[in-house]
Amino acid sequence: MGTFNIIVFIVFTALVALLSWLWTRDTDTGSGKGYYLGGRTLTAPVIAGSLLLTNLSTEQIVGLTGQAYSWGILVMAWETLAAIAIVITALVLLPRYLQRGVSTIPSFLEDRYDSGVKTATSLLFLTGYAVILLPIVLYSGALALGEMFDVAGVLGVGDTAALWITVWAIGIIGSIYAIFGGLKAVAVSDTINAVGLFLGGLLVPVFGLMAIGGGSVTEGLAILWREHPDKFDVMGSADSPVPFATIFTGMMLVQLFYWGTNQAIVQRALGAKNLKEGQKGLLYAGVLKILGPIIVVLPGIIAWHMFPNELETGDRAYGMLVTEVLPFPLRGFFAAVLFGAILSSFNSALNSSVTLFGVDIYRQFMKPDAGERSTIRAGKFFGALLAIAAMTIAPFIANAPQGLFGYLQEVNGCYSIPILTIILVGIFTRRVPPIAAKIGLASGVGLYIFSQFVLKPFVVGAENYPHYLHVMAILFLFNVAVMLAIGWMRPRDSDYVAADSGDVELTRWPFAVPMGAAIVLVVASTYVIFA
Repeated sequence: MGTFNIIVFIVFTALVALLSWLWTRDTDTGSGKGYYLGGRTLTAPVIAGSLLLTNLSTEQIVGLTGQAYSWGILVMAWETLAAIAIVITALVLLPRYLQRGVSTIPSFLEDRYDSGVKTATSLLFLTGYAVILLPIVLYSGALALGEMFDVAGVLGVGDTAALWITVWAIGIIGSIYAIFGGLKAVAVSDTINAVGLFLGGLLVPVFGLMAIGGGSVTEGLAILWREHPDKFDVMGSADSPVPFATIFTGMMLVQLFYWGTNQAIVQRALGAKNLKEGQKGLLYAGVLKILGPIIVVLPGIIAWHMFPNELETGDRAYGMLVTEVLPFPLRGFFAAVLFGAILSSFNSALNSSVTLFGVDIYRQFMKPDAGERSTIRAGKFFGALLAIAAMTIAPFIANAPQGLFGYLQEVNGCYSIPILTIILVGIFTRRVPPIAAKIGLASGVGLYIFSQFVLKPFVVGAENYPHYLHVMAILFLFNVAVMLAIGWMRPRDSDYVAADSGDVELTRWPFAVPMGAAIVLVVASTYVIFA
């Protein structure tokens, strides 16, 4: 990368850290509201920027670019359908969360069901973050930065040693942000980096198309369209990562879990100063999410044209493309914002883990009389242990099956759909009792693990088994039916009535519904065009 770009990388990264500290130093991180929710002062631009950067990290960029390298534009469903899930979250879910004034999703479930459901959900989130999300973010980030900086060559070590070094460097820096800065420090640094990543992410396909088209973006697109028409088939085959039918089954469920119930994402909106700012922030993110395929899918198709069948894994495509097409003076800047994106996903999940442990585990089971500062200290200590565990696990993810992104989504199903199930049933029913939620969680987790990791590989065979997104939809419907049946046979003694905490001003944004409808229309028309 050269000395110049390394200096640019260090300077920009340090500048982001300095600005984050200056803009958040007055936040009282010794209080629960200040540390967990940024003092409920987050505005729409900060929420939108933090949401995008938390999502648009290297597991997304590296993983989806890798899938697009192998399969083409059909994987854009992970980006475009996210916009619809964001609309649903803004219009339906967020008002209910803010009405109750909760700081965590499990706390919302405690209000609706009981403390046992809250604890089980918190443990599921924490397990998923520790074993799946945090290690994958670190691994994918190390893969991208290691390729761009040639860490192995610079340090004179093997690829495995370079991976370990990069993983721990990212993890230590991310831990400092998340554990000591609280949500507002995470959100502010995310917003700064989001601008850079969005601009830099758009420049990669632009320069890639210019490289293909002899300096012309339109000619580059024409060449791709003419020479690789199969890469622009949005329907996909039955064995593709995203068969078209899955859009109407498990895909929307996964998206709704991620954007509407995943603590690491929703915590940004929970920190909104009022409902209007929260809805605006989410919908701004939804608009920008529609452009996601340009940043994370198109580069994969460009990489296929430039390096056809040259890569042992598609997950290496993005790092190679950036090194090949991005002008030399911009590489240090882009590496810095990519590093910021890596930190964003890592420290967002870690900050949420600190919140979940402190609020939902420590205060309830370990020290019920703990004050806010004591609870936050315990959460920080737990976060440090969790970070060490993630940094230890991450290097072992190399050579994940079906590509990094596909592996992430399939394994996430162990906890994502069960949690989504009990939240939706809890919101839209009044008499379903806590025991139904507990059975729904146990059934959802157990049946999915049995399906994907016993039946699929050892009994039926992977080649004859339904796609994991179809399995998610089947189990979702089954567990909803089980919960409703329990609610019919053993209903609550009285209807559940949601209380208004009074913590947040709940006036809706007047343009929320029109803007949401426009986003859905654009997404639908995108599929019509490519179909």
